[in-house]
Amino acid sequence: MKYYLMGIKGTGMSALAQILYDLGNEVVGYDDIKYYKFTEEGLRERKIQIYTDSNHKLDKDMIATYSKAFSKDHPEVKRVREAGMVLKDYDEVMGDVSKLFKTIGVCGTHGKTTTASLLKHILTPTKGCNYFIGDGEGYVNKNNELYVLESCEYRKNFLAYHPTYAVLTNIELEHVECFDGLEDEIQTFSEFVNKAEFIVACGDDENVRKIRTNKEIMYYGFDRSNDIYATNVELTHNGSNFDVYLNNEYYGHFEVPLFGRHMVLNTLACIAICQREGIDKETIHDLLQTFVNAKRRFKEYKYKDFVLVDDYAHHPTELKVTLESAKQKYPDKEIVGVFLPNTYSRTEALLDDFSQVLAKADKAYVMDISCDREKKEDYHNISSDDLIQKIPGAEKISVETVDKLLKHKNAVICFMSCANIYLLIDAFKKLLGVEDEK
Repeated sequence: MKYYLMGIKGTGMSALAQILYDLGNEVVGYDDIKYYKFTEEGLRERKIQIYTDSNHKLDKDMIATYSKAFSKDHPEVKRVREAGMVLKDYDEVMGDVSKLFKTIGVCGTHGKTTTASLLKHILTPTKGCNYFIGDGEGYVNKNNELYVLESCEYRKNFLAYHPTYAVLTNIELEHVECFDGLEDEIQTFSEFVNKAEFIVACGDDENVRKIRTNKEIMYYGFDRSNDIYATNVELTHNGSNFDVYLNNEYYGHFEVPLFGRHMVLNTLACIAICQREGIDKETIHDLLQTFVNAKRRFKEYKYKDFVLVDDYAHHPTELKVTLESAKQKYPDKEIVGVFLPNTYSRTEALLDDFSQVLAKADKAYVMDISCDREKKEDYHNISSDDLIQKIPGAEKISVETVDKLLKHKNAVICFMSCANIYLLIDAFKKLLGVEDEK
């Protein structure tokens, strides 16, 4: 079959394009963004054509789909409709792929990408594993049975998926433009996990505990009431190590080069699935020690006196754990938070939470709100200035004023956003005299 993916440089669309290609399909794509994005790596490896204008001819035999960041009125979407092409929803195409394999659907407000990446890391060399990761990575080998699928709740997309296993990391208020409050989110996650035959869920999370199911479920966490729990947790500048108990019996000691108690929870979820799949604890232990996290998940660059951290954090809880992780790994350095808010609705709804978290950094900088799926004129009462005013000593920053960061010495600068904050990072690297390879 032939596919045309619009918004192909998005993390989800890029991964989907790679998977469709690996399944033996012909794949081409379109994107408004003309500059290089980190999500292009897998597309370039497969030599998938990316158009950035509408001068090319459309193939009527292609199945088209488009990113949820695109509206139905987007010029390229309109052009596809006018050409009479078959147009499928993104989540429908994703659901079609999930039917082909024994799918492990990893869902939750936070921790999906890291948990999915941990599973990929353990399952690939042991059992063979296909994967869809939210950092733009996708891969399929038709001979593999297992498929790790990062399953996003945005617009309830994941309800079209068909998981055999479901992993639920946590539930918090998020995507306020899509859900009618927290209870609607809880109900939606409940619908998703109940599609699976076996559920692994964080029992320490009170909202997760509200899920009702008659399916087999394994709870994980720090509390000893869970089916699998971590104790004797030690967080050091090298990572995290802890003991694991399964059904109240000692299972083993594990070490992982990740920072923060939230990463221990993500690792527990991975261990729960892997032991269910029959992988011995010694193998899990050894592979965890070699884990490298996904793109834009506490990704570090070290230049001169600076440690630059690029992280996808875009919710207050995610900002909190990123800053805490930086403090854990670099206790003697100044911690600087640089935040690019994404979506007006999220910034408005969680304004106080954002301000409280950023105030814990030694210094905070905030960029203008970025959003490609909401109109600024619909949100007159919110701007990044409202956030800056609530944070003591905070300042606005932009690509043009990135030189403000030069005054910090012996500092960890945490660049945090799900939007294009890497443009600011690149600008700062140029000031330091270092440029990334593309």
